[in-house]
Amino acid sequence: MPTLAEFLTRADALARDGAALIHAATSRDAVDAARVTLLGRKQGQLTALMATLTELPADDRRSAGAAVNAAKHALETTLSDVEASLGPDVDASRPADLTMPGRATWRGAIHPVSAVIDEIAGIFRELGFTIALGPEAETEWYNFGALNFPPDHPAMEAHDTLYLGDDTLLRTHTSPVQVRTLQTYTPPVRILCPGNVYRRDFFDATHAPSFMQIEGLCIDEGVSFVDLKATLSEFARRFYSGSSKVRLRPSFFPFVEPGAEMDVEVDLNDGKGKRWVEILGCGMVHPDVLDAAGIDSEKYTGWAFGMGPARIAMSRHKLPDIRLLYDSDVRFLEQFAR
Repeated sequence: MPTLAEFLTRADALARDGAALIHAATSRDAVDAARVTLLGRKQGQLTALMATLTELPADDRRSAGAAVNAAKHALETTLSDVEASLGPDVDASRPADLTMPGRATWRGAIHPVSAVIDEIAGIFRELGFTIALGPEAETEWYNFGALNFPPDHPAMEAHDTLYLGDDTLLRTHTSPVQVRTLQTYTPPVRILCPGNVYRRDFFDATHAPSFMQIEGLCIDEGVSFVDLKATLSEFARRFYSGSSKVRLRPSFFPFVEPGAEMDVEVDLNDGKGKRWVEILGCGMVHPDVLDAAGIDSEKYTGWAFGMGPARIAMSRHKLPDIRLLYDSDVRFLEQFAR
C-alpha cells in the first residue's frame, strides 16, 4: 500500500515528465498521441494513478485527489498551449487553395410530412382538439375487436396485418388510441391521434408498409353528422384555401355508421384544372364502439376521421411517387426547407 508521500511524488513526476513530453511534440498528431498517453481514459498514466487512490487510507485521499486534479489541470493547460503554438493544421505538401469557394453548410429542416402533421394539428388545436398518443404494438382486441370488426374480416388475416404473436400486432391504424382515451376520460372528448401505423402493403408509388396517420375523434352529447361536416369543411378551407369546396361520398368502415369519404376540389397545377381529390375517411362513431369503450351510446354520440399526411404532402407538393418521402435523400428534401 503506497503512502501519501509516495503518491504525491508520483503526481509531481507525472506533471513534470508529462509537460516535457508535450513540449517535445512538433505536430498535432504528436500532441494527440501525448494526450492519449497521459490522459487517455483506458490506459492513460493519470488514469492509472487515479486507480491507486483507493489503496490510500481514507484520511489521505482528499489530499491525494487534490494533487491528481492539479496535475491534470497542468497537463491540459500545457496541451492547449502547445497545440495553439503549432498554428493551423495545414499539410505543407498541399498548400491551401485560397481561390476555392467556401463549403456550403446545410441546416436541418422539418420533413414535409412532419410539416403537414404540424399544420393539421395546429388547425384542430384551434378547434378545441388535443393530441393523444398510444402504443404502436397493440392487442387484437384494441386494434379490431373494440372497433366492431367482425371475426372474419380480411384485415385480421396475416396477409394484411403484421402480427408479433398470437394476440399482439403492429397497429394498422391509430384508432386504438381513441378506444384507450374513451376508457380513461369521460366525454366530452376531442382528440387528434397522430402516429405510425403498419400494414403489409407493397412499397410502390402510392403505398408504404409503414406510414404516418392522423385520426380525430369528437364525442359529446348531441353531436351529429352536421358537426362532422362543418368541422371538416372548416379544416379544408384553412388547410387548402378559403374557397375550397368539399364533398362527402358514402363509404363503409366497420367502426362508423354512417361512413363517408371526403374529397376536396383543388388545382394541382398540372394543367388539368381543378378536380376532386380524396383526403380522408370519416363517419359517425358506431354505437358498438362506444359500448366497447364503456361509453353510454344512448347518451353520447360522436364522429371520427382518419387521413394520411404523406398523401396530402404528395398532393400539396405535386409529387408523383410516395417513396420520395421515405428515401431520406437530402438533395430532394432540402427544397422543402423553411
